[in-house]
Amino acid sequence: MALDILIVDDSAAIRKILQRVLVQADVPVGRVLEAGDGNEALDLLQKEKVQLILSDINMPNMDGLQFLGRVRANAAWKDVPVVMITTEGSQNKVMEAVQLGASGYVRKPFTADQIKEKLAGLI
Repeated sequence: MALDILIVDDSAAIRKILQRVLVQADVPVGRVLEAGDGNEALDLLQKEKVQLILSDINMPNMDGLQFLGRVRANAAWKDVPVVMITTEGSQNKVMEAVQLGASGYVRKPFTADQIKEKLAGLI
């Protein structure tokens, strides 16, 4: 079954790279929706149903942690796997993401194998 996926990152280049990596990792990709920050992502989720969210942590307007908190607080989205993709070196931010309900995280730069490994148990 193909998955509709939401990629949330303020870098359009990273969003495109993630799309390519998902295909390389043999993820059954359906539609890919993109958002530049948490606010855009929430707007998209109001209109579209997705089976997986990949989100950066550090973004303007609404960062990935705030976005994750909002996703987990909404009954319609609370069970959608959210994997954080981050350059964040701080273990505190990563632990905060896990406490907020992140399904996992991958550090940038990432490989197709790392993405495949993280998603293996989620999809």
